[in-house]
Amino acid sequence: MESGLAKRLVQVGIRTLNSHQKQQIEKYSVESHEMRHFDRHKFKLDFDGPLYLSFDIDALDPAFAPGVSHFEPGGLSVRDVLSIIQKLAVPIIGADIVEYNPKRDINGMTAMVAAKLLKEIGGQILQNSAHKLV
Repeated sequence: MESGLAKRLVQVGIRTLNSHQKQQIEKYSVESHEMRHFDRHKFKLDFDGPLYLSFDIDALDPAFAPGVSHFEPGGLSVRDVLSIIQKLAVPIIGADIVEYNPKRDINGMTAMVAAKLLKEIGGQILQNSAHKLV
């Protein structure tokens, strides 16, 4: 955002913001969807496309993803995230899943969630790029 390389930044699942983060959100017109206002039944994102998706796995509630460095209760559920991914209707040109900490993972639970999310993101990449090929 500082270099002007992205037109839009959307954050979903934010639970805590310090004053510097709030200033950056305002300065760069970041769309920040905090958990305290999140309604899974009404939530929808509209993009013009194309989209780069970066998923911080610590956006999930630690009940679903304990393998992260910074626990914070009150996060997204796996179903919330799957629903958001499945509603994306623009080409996804790249993606990453970050913030996984295997040393804190319990029974590989977070790794399984990350694999599921990777599969869903890959499916959306294929589905949304197929529309462009026809």
